[in-house]
Amino acid sequence: MSGHDHDHHHHHDHSELSETELRVRALETVLTEKGYVDPAALDAIVEFYETKIGPRAGARVVAKAWTDPAFKQALLDDASKAIGALGHVSRVGDHLIAVENTPQRHNMVVCTLCSCYPWEMLGLPPIWYKAAPYRSRAVKDPRGVLADFGVTLPKETEIRVWDSTAETRFLVLPMRPASTEGWSEERLAEIITRDSMIGTGLPKAAP
Repeated sequence: MSGHDHDHHHHHDHSELSETELRVRALETVLTEKGYVDPAALDAIVEFYETKIGPRAGARVVAKAWTDPAFKQALLDDASKAIGALGHVSRVGDHLIAVENTPQRHNMVVCTLCSCYPWEMLGLPPIWYKAAPYRSRAVKDPRGVLADFGVTLPKETEIRVWDSTAETRFLVLPMRPASTEGWSEERLAEIITRDSMIGTGLPKAAP
């Protein structure tokens, strides 16, 4: 796999599509046919997704917040500014808000428009994220939706649902698993999934 990480620096010969590109094309067709997205917007998104790493950026931000209390505080105070100061992450646009999961509160994010998903942090959104049933159920029955994703939280944990808009997008800061004491940022970033940064999943269990 190691040589694979650097593919995005090379220009592909477009007569031969990579597996990712084929998947993206298929997804594109379905979404366009169902009227979810305008193809031009999708082209821009796909290009962005293929040239930027996607969820790794978000995972690095979360891992840093887990290991660096000052950065975590800065992130919670003003996520766009804190991430902008890191340098290695692409500009996140304005008004990215980080919300922290705690034993008392679990945050999950819904969105009424595709434009408000923080692509730069999380890569391509999952298809269900844009689906109306996910949005309406997440608002009415967030615990049920989380259960569908295999996430069961203690009854006393409040679940707060954030509706992102074009102006304000959210990054969920998941709880750091207790079993990761002493891990490096790199190793922590490996267990931080896209879904854990939307709040519909948790970080992968430590092996």
